[in-house]
Amino acid sequence: MGKSTRTPVLAAGGIVIRNGGKPLVAIVQRRRDNAWVLPKGKLKPNEKPIAAARREAIEETGADVRVHEFLGVISYVGGSGPKIAHFWRMQAIGGAAGKPMDDIKTVEWLPLTVAIERLSLPHEQFFLRNVGRKALNRTQRKSRRRPAAEEAALPVAEVAPAIRMPIAEPAPVAAEAAPPPAHRTAVPRVKLVKPQPQPRWEVLTRLTRRWQVAVGRTRRAG
Repeated sequence: MGKSTRTPVLAAGGIVIRNGGKPLVAIVQRRRDNAWVLPKGKLKPNEKPIAAARREAIEETGADVRVHEFLGVISYVGGSGPKIAHFWRMQAIGGAAGKPMDDIKTVEWLPLTVAIERLSLPHEQFFLRNVGRKALNRTQRKSRRRPAAEEAALPVAEVAPAIRMPIAEPAPVAAEAAPPPAHRTAVPRVKLVKPQPQPRWEVLTRLTRRWQVAVGRTRRAG
């Protein structure tokens, strides 16, 4: 059988993984022939493969997806001629984006080994067998890293106010515990510095007042 001279049809899709107790891979059943295949489809005019891959994955699985790294290419000859399909690793996020398109009869989320066995096309089985385990491992590592980073960030926000609060509280305590200004003038260490005239005038003033009071009492008594 000779090689086809027709221009290959470009397609794109994804290995779509959903996290949970155990990661699951999405495969879809085509309505026209009941074949189980990976989510994929033809590129629209001027559409980039990565954009087409995400669009087809959403349309065929009904799930919103996040696109990650490129996984590889499948080249094969289909009923309409040669095809080249590009695949990316994808992760289902949030709830369902909508119902699968009419061309899809059923969507199944299966463990990797079960998904490989369920696929109807040998070249897709071979591809998923080779890249599936790597895709699952990367998805699980990134999923574990994200909650860990979020949990690690929580104490920063919670501890910050607790650290600032003790700094603001000592100020009024120190002010209340400080002795009155008049009391500080009597502390002996005042004598170690250059004598200040103000404290002496206060002492003289108090002595003068006491003397005046005493003289006044003496005069009233006489």
